[in-house]
Amino acid sequence: MFKRLFIVGAAASLVMAMAPFAKEKVVFFDDFSGKALDRSKWNVEVTGRHVNNELQAYVDSGATIYLENNTLVLQPHYASGFVTRDGQKYDFISGRINTKGKFDFTYGRAEARIRMTEGSGLWPAWWLLGDGPWPATGEEDIMEFVGEKGWASAAVHGPGYSGNTPFVKKGYLEDVTQWHIYAVDWTPDSLVFMYDNKPMYTVSKDMTSKFGKWAFDNKKFLILNFAVGGAYPAAINGFKQPYFGLAPATVDLIQQKKAKMWVDWVKVTQK
Repeated sequence: MFKRLFIVGAAASLVMAMAPFAKEKVVFFDDFSGKALDRSKWNVEVTGRHVNNELQAYVDSGATIYLENNTLVLQPHYASGFVTRDGQKYDFISGRINTKGKFDFTYGRAEARIRMTEGSGLWPAWWLLGDGPWPATGEEDIMEFVGEKGWASAAVHGPGYSGNTPFVKKGYLEDVTQWHIYAVDWTPDSLVFMYDNKPMYTVSKDMTSKFGKWAFDNKKFLILNFAVGGAYPAAINGFKQPYFGLAPATVDLIQQKKAKMWVDWVKVTQK
């Protein structure tokens, strides 16, 4: 009788231990295994709004956004004198995609497996954004990389804590040019940023309340982009000329078509 109770009890404990995993549901997934970007899931952005003193114009082009070996590639190119649809001139073009109007969610885990090229002033990113006025509807920067291979960073923006936000932290990795998984676990009360499944930074509702309203109780959509130069890289590397926030050696790297961001997969799960 004791043995039977032990077995039943052990089985019940196992079921209870597995319960959180059993309730987890994948609500978005893309492993980029098709012949081209799945536009039922993703929008391609074209520059018409200019921010952060970035040096690139976003274009809808197979040169800047393409699939290769079941992997999404975002790649900036040198394009001296490129003119945007609103008449602005840029020397670089690049790619940016989002799921606005096609997929959004509130609470859960958003993660992506990514690797990137080293190069001071490159600025690829993986993030979530609210559909509404910025920063009132919130921004979750899961991964930003400014070209130094030892670290990437996470940040949070909302009303009263945007722009040069107090909520930013570097996550130190052995080599960002290798594959890593960048994630955020988003609950009603906190954002826990995870690099390679290890907690790296936590921002709580109580922390943001000292600056402004918690902006993370509304839906967010997904964004992957590859910016070049701009305010954040310049604050780190100090380059002003000939390009703001972009090292001359990195310009050469882009001209040689060697600067890339590879994305193996993107996934969102909820419990």
